[in-house]
Amino acid sequence: MLDWTDKHCRFFHRLLTQKTRLYTEMVTTGALLHGDQGRHLDFDAVEHPLALQLGGSEPADLAACAKLAERWGYDEVNLNCGCPSERVQRGAFGACLMAEPGLVADGVKAMRDAVSIPVTVKHRIGIDKIESYDFVRDFVGQIAHAGCEVFIVHARNAWLQGLSPKENREIPPLRYELVHQLKRDFPTLTIVLNGGIKTDDEIAEQLRHVDGVMVGRQAYHEPWQMVDWDRRFFAAANPAQSREQVESAWLAYLERHVALGAYHHWTQAMRHALGLWNGQAGSRRWRQIWSDHQYKSLAPREVAALATQARQGIAAHVAEHQAQTLAQRNMPEGEPAAGHA
Repeated sequence: MLDWTDKHCRFFHRLLTQKTRLYTEMVTTGALLHGDQGRHLDFDAVEHPLALQLGGSEPADLAACAKLAERWGYDEVNLNCGCPSERVQRGAFGACLMAEPGLVADGVKAMRDAVSIPVTVKHRIGIDKIESYDFVRDFVGQIAHAGCEVFIVHARNAWLQGLSPKENREIPPLRYELVHQLKRDFPTLTIVLNGGIKTDDEIAEQLRHVDGVMVGRQAYHEPWQMVDWDRRFFAAANPAQSREQVESAWLAYLERHVALGAYHHWTQAMRHALGLWNGQAGSRRWRQIWSDHQYKSLAPREVAALATQARQGIAAHVAEHQAQTLAQRNMPEGEPAAGHA
């Protein structure tokens, strides 16, 4: 998820779930080998377990970047063979690599020879109009022969021509049955399903057929959904009991980084947490305060006070209105109802 799951986003998500494996945004091999490695690779220790997702196709470059991932302390290195964007296609990696399983196998082998951490692959079930199960089965079989044991499968085709990345997440139909078949045909491999999963019950249903489920944009836009995952799927205690508790810990994180001058402004990190109060009374006003540029010169805790005041004020008004409505429903017929003048 380019430009989304940066280190600030991942720290926020770790306040909600400690057991779920987190993935970085895709980083190209060129950016790591020729750019600012620290900017791309640095992370907070609380983010473990954490995987670095790579975009690239040259085996030697992938091996060099896998070594960087291991040196930095990542728990896994993942090769993206599923992104359909034009920018990725111009670099000859992402989903277009599914047409070159031999090259992917060479890259996987080079990485496995270079590091001891797991090397995994994320891919689609097909590309363009290729909808045969044989295509994805043979792709997985050839990459598995190179030593890959974990496959994260987005259960849609990637249309490399004619669809935007957004449309590629919506228009090609979801075909979960193909991912289920992969698990039946490769029982010793770890098969993780991705694509279109929205509820915890849907996650639980898919776990009857595969080894894991990856949730992307749903988790980003509705982060509070993650708060029960540790208990439900890992038999572990939830890391947080309330949204207030998470917001307080997140504010401490923002203030710590502002004090260190670690990034130019707290708004770049705060954008990842704007869904914290979704579904609660006053959440829209809370988001508006945090997103208002007139407050960006204030310290995070000052903005938080304004946002909380706005949220609680609306919540109190809604509760009062609901109480009045309930009282009116229970009022004996003919008796006047109390209310605002």
